[in-house]
Amino acid sequence: MKTEHEKLLAGQDYDYRDPELQQLITRGKQLLTVINGGQGAARQAAIQDFFGRTGQRLTINGYFSAVYGVHIQVGDDVFINGNCTFQDSNQIILGDRVIIAPDVKLYCGSHALDATHRFGVRPDGSRYLITTTAPIMIGNDVWIGGNVTIIGGVHIGNNVVVGAGAVVTKDVPDNMVVAGVPARIIETLPPLPRN
Repeated sequence: MKTEHEKLLAGQDYDYRDPELQQLITRGKQLLTVINGGQGAARQAAIQDFFGRTGQRLTINGYFSAVYGVHIQVGDDVFINGNCTFQDSNQIILGDRVIIAPDVKLYCGSHALDATHRFGVRPDGSRYLITTTAPIMIGNDVWIGGNVTIIGGVHIGNNVVVGAGAVVTKDVPDNMVVAGVPARIIETLPPLPRN
């Protein structure tokens, strides 16, 4: 039988009030307090402890919010600007040289459209919110513009620009500029030269 954490990562219905998940959430909040208010070595240590993986030269510029942290993997030379929210109830993977502008929201979680399926009942009769999740993957050399929202299950390819204010609900292939609500392709970029 799967744990609630295993169900979460598998994209199955899970109970977020599970003790293991609550412990991860508490740990994440403690580390985020240091990340958002600390300086120097203490802040750098908290960043290393919070994320599941960090590449070299990660910059977090301003307030940052997430839930677990351990589900987030970040490549080299990633820049995350202020007031970003990563709702990491599944894996969030950022490639190398990703720029994330202010106010970007990455949401892995979702709930049923049918209201009768949004809450479950435990054996003791108490109710809990049913959430399903899907990962978000962002490739290399991607610029996510300000106030963009990306939902769970989306894969953004390499060499992509997402225009400010876009809501990304579907995969984006390599070498594209997308914008709008919902985001759609508005331009094709030349492929980057291979090193």
